[in-house]
Amino acid sequence: MSMVVKPQDVLILLKLVSRRSRDASFGELAQSLGMSASEVHAGVRRAQHARLYSEATKEPLWPNLLEFVLHGVKYAFPPETGGRTRGVPTAHAAPPLSDVLASGDPTPPVWPSEFGSASGFAFAPLYRSVPVAASKDERLYELLCLVDAVRAGRVREQQLAGQLLTERLAPDAARQ
Repeated sequence: MSMVVKPQDVLILLKLVSRRSRDASFGELAQSLGMSASEVHAGVRRAQHARLYSEATKEPLWPNLLEFVLHGVKYAFPPETGGRTRGVPTAHAAPPLSDVLASGDPTPPVWPSEFGSASGFAFAPLYRSVPVAASKDERLYELLCLVDAVRAGRVREQQLAGQLLTERLAPDAARQ
């Protein structure tokens, strides 16, 4: 079995950060993420192998995850972009960045989705089920949008997203 981290592993780890309860099963995580339990289990194993997850605590290894999200994700999983489409706003076009950055962007980045509320340019999410998973969990949505800003934002957007991710990925913040 390949132990290379995959984009869905980041989604799984961010879901572990966003949830308030620490006792969800692989099946419950899978359902909330639009994945199979075996996909979640394999993702957790890869994250553990990459030193991004602790089997002992059943939690992400916070400093390692933060370092990977801030410095590795944009190189490991560069975004694929496309033409104009309907979708779910992401990166600087979505909270929390849209709350603090004035953007006159006429074509914001969006995850293509028939359920999306915005028109913009297609910005492929980390994993195909991201739009659905994010629609069920506001904290997860914000984390994914911040990661997308790191993946493809301008320098100012990347810096601000980095600050907000640093706050949100601290172990104490994740428990609030």
